[in-house]
Amino acid sequence: MARNNYTIVEYFGGEDGYRCGYCKNEKGNFSHGMWSHSMTVQDYQDLIDRGWRRSGKYVYKPIMNKTCCPQYPIRCHAVKFQPSKSHKKILKKFNKYICKGVIPKEHEVEQPMDSVCEVVGSKEPSKKMECAITNVQKELAECPAVTNVETNEADVTPTGSEPSRKEPASVSEGRTTTAPKPGIGLDPNRPPCRKAKELRKERHHQKEQMKHTSGGVSSTNPPAATKTNQTKTLEDLLTETCPDTSSHCFEFRRFLCDSPLEAEHSDDGPEMGYGSFHQQYWLDGQIVAVGVIDILPTCVSSVYLYYHPDFAFLSLGSYSALREIAFTRQLQKQSPKLSHYYLGFYIHSCPKMRYKGQYRPADLLCSETYVWVTIEKCLPHLENSRYARFNTNPDEGDARVLKDVGRALVLHRRTVMPYIVYARKQKGSNDEPEVREYASLVGQNCAERILLYRA
Repeated sequence: MARNNYTIVEYFGGEDGYRCGYCKNEKGNFSHGMWSHSMTVQDYQDLIDRGWRRSGKYVYKPIMNKTCCPQYPIRCHAVKFQPSKSHKKILKKFNKYICKGVIPKEHEVEQPMDSVCEVVGSKEPSKKMECAITNVQKELAECPAVTNVETNEADVTPTGSEPSRKEPASVSEGRTTTAPKPGIGLDPNRPPCRKAKELRKERHHQKEQMKHTSGGVSSTNPPAATKTNQTKTLEDLLTETCPDTSSHCFEFRRFLCDSPLEAEHSDDGPEMGYGSFHQQYWLDGQIVAVGVIDILPTCVSSVYLYYHPDFAFLSLGSYSALREIAFTRQLQKQSPKLSHYYLGFYIHSCPKMRYKGQYRPADLLCSETYVWVTIEKCLPHLENSRYARFNTNPDEGDARVLKDVGRALVLHRRTVMPYIVYARKQKGSNDEPEVREYASLVGQNCAERILLYRA
């Protein structure tokens, strides 16, 4: 990957506490921060692997042993990801709404992925859904390849009327039900209701009997495997097609967006390159959600998502995460090293933010040694303490710490120089403690590449 630009940041420190958005502590949230004037994708990749995250051009790192709600970076192994039952339920619910217009009677409003809710458009739900992504950069005309990112996605543009939302889904044809007569109760001619667990046990017992009857040897003409018996992949669940009479229309596109990250291309990278991208979710011509992702050398990083509150029943936070995981898997086929999906921060002390731990296999970042540890090994520590060191080796420390602060790069009067040279020019300067703190937080790789702006 060519390095045509420098990363330029201003470090702000992290002495003052401010209001926590999770536990509402007025002075309990502590973090280091720096303003990014420009940043390369490789530098940001190295920074997020040391616990930093960006919000626009502001890059911050929680002070883990001091903040009220420790925020642990979490990543999912996208290639190995298998949707859980709850994930499949969300996808089926989404597809049922698009195809049949069915809205669940009861639903829980979930927390969006590092997002804030904003009202987009009118309050009335629209009748078709489309997912698209618009380019907010004027430079899009210079990057025509970006407009063809989602050529492999199935765009559904059905038409038809929407069924009534007051009635439950209709039963299959040829099947009728008879209401019991007043005062009589249940139909005595029908078998009593049985629990689903008992029915499953009975079916399992019947299968075992069939095996014993045949002597454990399969018959010469085994029944053909049906689709219901085959394990569906995430891509299968996302690309299930709807009939032509579908109630809604859904589409998905992706474009560049404004960001401190400099767009880059590499011969061994994804065809659309690296950088920041907007993802817009459209329902019948109306934007109902917008997500931002960063495509980096080894991962797709979810930045935030905000959505129309009237469509909370579609679980758009979880749905967008599943789509982004599928997109990461698609990019991994083009660039093998791009194999992880970063979900931002996992906050075990905040129950509403624990849902990120459901996208497995997953790792949490040890805030003392900066190594990734499987979430199964981390959870027992977090049950005992809000802040925990995940690396169990007491002798292991930060392998990428910058021991010689003089090697850190400084941008002073438009000139790039090591800090040791800057310190000689600025005799009597008292900024060494700040530069030393900054260098320890960003690590050796970044300190020797990123330019620390000094007026």
